[in-house]
Amino acid sequence: MCARKMNTVLKAKTRVGCKDIWNAFMCKGAVFSNKDIPYCPTILTTNPKRIITWDEAKAIFKKEYARNREFKIDAFVCFYIDDYKFDGVKSSIWLFPEKALQMLKHFTGIITPDFSTYQDFPYPIKSYNTYRMRTFGYWIGCQGLEVINNCRWGTEETYDYCFDSIPQNSVIAIGTVGGSPRKLLDRERFEQGFFEMIRRLHPHTIIVYGSAKYSCFGKAKDMGIKVIEYPSHTARYWEKRT
Repeated sequence: MCARKMNTVLKAKTRVGCKDIWNAFMCKGAVFSNKDIPYCPTILTTNPKRIITWDEAKAIFKKEYARNREFKIDAFVCFYIDDYKFDGVKSSIWLFPEKALQMLKHFTGIITPDFSTYQDFPYPIKSYNTYRMRTFGYWIGCQGLEVINNCRWGTEETYDYCFDSIPQNSVIAIGTVGGSPRKLLDRERFEQGFFEMIRRLHPHTIIVYGSAKYSCFGKAKDMGIKVIEYPSHTARYWEKRT
């Protein structure tokens, strides 16, 4: 990591009427890596009591806010859902961060957004989405919420940036509710990146949203890493049905 001054966009005197459409304000005071990704500290008092999705948080907010505008829910909000649900034209937490904050501040904290880095995405989109993960997480932490870094990698070329600006010897979060490692075709790639993540970040705790039944998590436990599994929204739904 290297300390840097505030983004040039923030320092420069701008013309009247200019708007910060790049969310440079989120990086105020941040330390940047040599890839220009803001360092996102882990801010955690204790491991989450429960983890809910952005969709669940919105439903809770709609119900509770009408009755008590100061309500607090002891839960972390994650974004292991389809991108359009939290990054759509009208629903984007990136385009409307202050609106997102008004809801998120009623919860204990967040796992940083899981902006997609699909294998077939062009390099600039994958690296930009990694930048957005850390930037949003850093900014939310500055607003007084707790923050756990989501770790998302792709094929080998993404290792150059996908682990960037996450603290070492800390707590990280991984979602297993999508294609990897559920799909056998992707499991080898997932596990390769998983052990590269351990090699680079040396986490003492890995939070898994979804199933942690895969062999790589067992090997992580054998290495002395604590693995904590949180059931997904779908798993909780079916558990109630049985």
